[in-house]
Amino acid sequence: MNYQFRAATPEDIPACITLRGLTRENPASAERLAELGVTVESWSAQVRNQELTGILCEDKGQMAGYCFGDLHSGEIVVLALLPAYEGQGVGRQLMHAVMLQLRHAGHQRLFLGCSSDPAVRSHGFYRRLGWKPSGKTDRLGDEELEYFFAQQ
Repeated sequence: MNYQFRAATPEDIPACITLRGLTRENPASAERLAELGVTVESWSAQVRNQELTGILCEDKGQMAGYCFGDLHSGEIVVLALLPAYEGQGVGRQLMHAVMLQLRHAGHQRLFLGCSSDPAVRSHGFYRRLGWKPSGKTDRLGDEELEYFFAQQ
């Protein structure tokens, strides 16, 4: 497997929105994302204005997945993979790359929203990577997980 990882650009956002609707668990259509205020225009602007940082994974020129983080808050906003790429370490690599970008932006604590249902894959995925429950719930009703970088 010869995957390429690269920084996301505003021009990648239409494909990101399409891929988000194709994920196996928790897919979100373009219409659903728009209801949440996420459109090609808004997401592209956040990348262009360096509010969001993102990493894409491509396989033979096709987007396989991506991860985006909020440079101001330290939130992992989204991690999405096509089902064919699950279980191959792609999600872990994407997550790690964005976590490092957020750390370089000065964040010692990161957070994200995740299903509290242990039957959902993301529940165990994030915990295996060292994320812990914060005791809070986010605006969408998901459990907030947090990650603290070790002090250097």
